[in-house]
Amino acid sequence: MSPVRLKLQSASSSSSATCVAANFMLAPILLKFTFRTSVFTSVYRNIPARGSIPVAERRYMSHQPKRLCTEKMSGKRIGTHNGTFHCDEVLACFFLHQLPEYKDAEIVRTRDPAELAKCDIVVDVGGEFDPKKHLYDHHQRTFSETFHSLCPEKPWVTKLSSAGLVYLHFGRRVLSQLTSLKEGDRQLEVLYDKLYENLVEEVDAVDNGVSQYDGEARYAVSTTLSARVGHLNPRWNSKSQDTQEGFHKALGMVGAEFLDRVDFYQNSWLPARVVVEGAVQMRMQVDPSGEVVVFSQGGCPWKEHLFSLEKELSVDTSIKFVLYPDQNGQWRVQCVPAGLHTFNNRLSLLEEWRGVRDDALSELSGVPDCVFVHAGGFIGGNKTKEGALEMARRTLQAAAKSPSKHTNCA
Repeated sequence: MSPVRLKLQSASSSSSATCVAANFMLAPILLKFTFRTSVFTSVYRNIPARGSIPVAERRYMSHQPKRLCTEKMSGKRIGTHNGTFHCDEVLACFFLHQLPEYKDAEIVRTRDPAELAKCDIVVDVGGEFDPKKHLYDHHQRTFSETFHSLCPEKPWVTKLSSAGLVYLHFGRRVLSQLTSLKEGDRQLEVLYDKLYENLVEEVDAVDNGVSQYDGEARYAVSTTLSARVGHLNPRWNSKSQDTQEGFHKALGMVGAEFLDRVDFYQNSWLPARVVVEGAVQMRMQVDPSGEVVVFSQGGCPWKEHLFSLEKELSVDTSIKFVLYPDQNGQWRVQCVPAGLHTFNNRLSLLEEWRGVRDDALSELSGVPDCVFVHAGGFIGGNKTKEGALEMARRTLQAAAKSPSKHTNCA
């Protein structure tokens, strides 16, 4: 950083000794404040104060390598391209900074092959993909790799960007560093899959121009992570086209979003999965049919986990009902939908019960303490757990006698 020069003047040419003394007293304070302000402007604390670089040097894009330095340099270098930045290489650089060997690595932003050759790892530039050499570019004409092509046991077929390439090769280690889960831990693998499917794959698709669907969109989605990173680039008509400050902001933004997702999936989503798995494993003790599960606590997000665990645990007979207590201490019986994105149920509560409440419903159903059955037939209530279970059992018995009448009703 260039020395900070302070030019202190009094209010008039005939300044008094008092003003001169005040200038000398203020100088250390102003110097300290200016230094702290320049440091605060960067997440990684390496953006020079604006006054330290002549405007003429910042006005146009430089072809010289741009370096992002951390406080403690490890000697390692991460290479990526300069100029306009995108979400994929920003996220890739963030991933690498979570690893011990790259924690304090310098980020060198350049397209100069000689400079890139000096880097320990290169992402999103260089025209080569070779994990053995730590080269992770995806722009070459011959590149068509997907998660599935590189890891056949994984289902995703979206073309990888530098974010996906780095995540595929280092993601488990990154998550292990952030969560303290050990590599090989089943929960870490579930987390690894979930974060690719719900964050990184989107970045891969946007960067590679892979449409989410065919046909015309009904409305625009302009607030994706990739879009927000793009907005941090200089505007086309800005006097300065320097991208360093925006790249810093993007690192902080994508890092914060990824860490927030990790926190949610580790501390909310995974515990819900544990609850659902326990309920699925105990289902035969709830009812011999194995088609009813019970959660001891309401509010647990269960649908996604239930569908996944049925496959993972090879559940032969699909689960039809979920029981759980509501906020009033009463019990709910909810139908399992036919899929995540449908209002059809595997088995709806009896049609003649729908829209009926309280004593009238108890008399009609023959089940004591009934509260309600929704007009759509997808949920009902009872004052007791036993009553809710009996409502599920009677619906199962009726379906066994006349399967076509009840299955897959809305």
